[in-house]
Amino acid sequence: MSKPTLLIVEDDAGLLAQYRWAFPACRVVLASDRRQAEAVARREHPSAALLDLGLPPDPEGVSEGFATLETLRRISPGLPVVVASGRDERANMLRAVSAGAYDFCEKPVDLDVLRTVVDRALRLRALEEENRQLAAAPKPSPISAIITADDGMLRVCRTVERLAAVSVPVLLLGESGTGKEALARALHELGPRAKKPFAALNCAAIPEALLESELFGHERGAFTGAVRQVAGKIEAANGGTLFLDEIGDLPMSLQAKMLRFLQDQVVERVGGRTQLRVDVRVVSATNQPLETLAENGGFRGDLLYRLNGVTVRIPPLRERGGDALLLARWFFARHSQEFDRRLRGLDASAADAIAAHHWPGNVRELENRVRRAVLMTEGPQISAADLELEEGPPSDQPLDLRTARAAAERAAISRALALSDGGVAAAARLLGISRPTLYGLLDEHGLTARPGARGPGQNGDAHPEAQAEDNLSGDVP
Repeated sequence: MSKPTLLIVEDDAGLLAQYRWAFPACRVVLASDRRQAEAVARREHPSAALLDLGLPPDPEGVSEGFATLETLRRISPGLPVVVASGRDERANMLRAVSAGAYDFCEKPVDLDVLRTVVDRALRLRALEEENRQLAAAPKPSPISAIITADDGMLRVCRTVERLAAVSVPVLLLGESGTGKEALARALHELGPRAKKPFAALNCAAIPEALLESELFGHERGAFTGAVRQVAGKIEAANGGTLFLDEIGDLPMSLQAKMLRFLQDQVVERVGGRTQLRVDVRVVSATNQPLETLAENGGFRGDLLYRLNGVTVRIPPLRERGGDALLLARWFFARHSQEFDRRLRGLDASAADAIAAHHWPGNVRELENRVRRAVLMTEGPQISAADLELEEGPPSDQPLDLRTARAAAERAAISRALALSDGGVAAAARLLGISRPTLYGLLDEHGLTARPGARGPGQNGDAHPEAQAEDNLSGDVP
């Protein structure tokens, strides 16, 4: 592997000579002032930087050093900068860290300590770069453009994989922005029709007067402006797949004609008399309750039964566990690379805001917010303000297993006590443990049972029969 590049900005020639040989694991590049540091940083793209605050033309002050820090952070927001200075150490240390420096070393520096700090900075940069590359790498999923770790969404993907091999009509139900068209394309691309055309039509986006022509085509002279013969979407998809988005908005006047096409696989252009036989698989999608519409007369029931050979329900983003944060990081990696923004990712406020937001626009809304934030942010990381989201409460979910188990145990005991009206014996039976064990857990978690329901140690010994019952349970308190 090639050595990481370390930029050293120092005006002391003696220290420069010492630093040059102090980092044998790095390719060291040198600069003695802000102008040189900016030029070298743009040319060499260093992995880390070591910066002295006392630089010319202000070698006795720190103004030029902080200006150089700002310049380096602007050129490369993810660059870890280690500041070395002996001037008003504590005040400068706090100011440098708040300005974006990675760490601070006081002069005269201990080279062993400095090497350790620089090594940590280089490791941080390497990990961030590895994380960026992993996030930007294509995910090993057969469903194009579907990124998920949620069990429910993974079941949907597996269902789509199985359905791709058979030519049955599929109805995709889900809110706007949940990925219905991506799944429709997967049904086409993973099946035997993949090399044939895929035609998509949004039934809500085309005026009713033009929709029939868009679907079925028209002959020359069929209506004013029809100066030539035009094939419709159904004809264009012959041999392949027709995707009808927002099928719930299909006018009643066209539903009967669509039903005949689904039954007989024949179309007749507007103004024509010739029936054309086609072989088209139909995938439709909607965010409307078609069954309710059919019951109320807003949608033909016989057409609904033709469209929903198999119905696939797509969960909204808010029901997909941690997918919102997973997708946000994936979109961040993609768009930061697309727009050449060297950012360090999402900060804690952004992560909490993403987890707390309801996402009415689902994945489409999430991508739009992340794309805008990547373009507009002025800091090294995306914040909740950049996403135009309110900061959510910090996540209180424990990460270590011991704490998580204790929280789950306490919640289960509390629920069992509530269901048993505070009775210890009934709660123990619900939990599948003995009463002595439950007494110990109550004490451990600071919980109380119904008054008078406490066991040994408070209100005298338990009844001998209760003791025997507990001992027979096989549970050791």
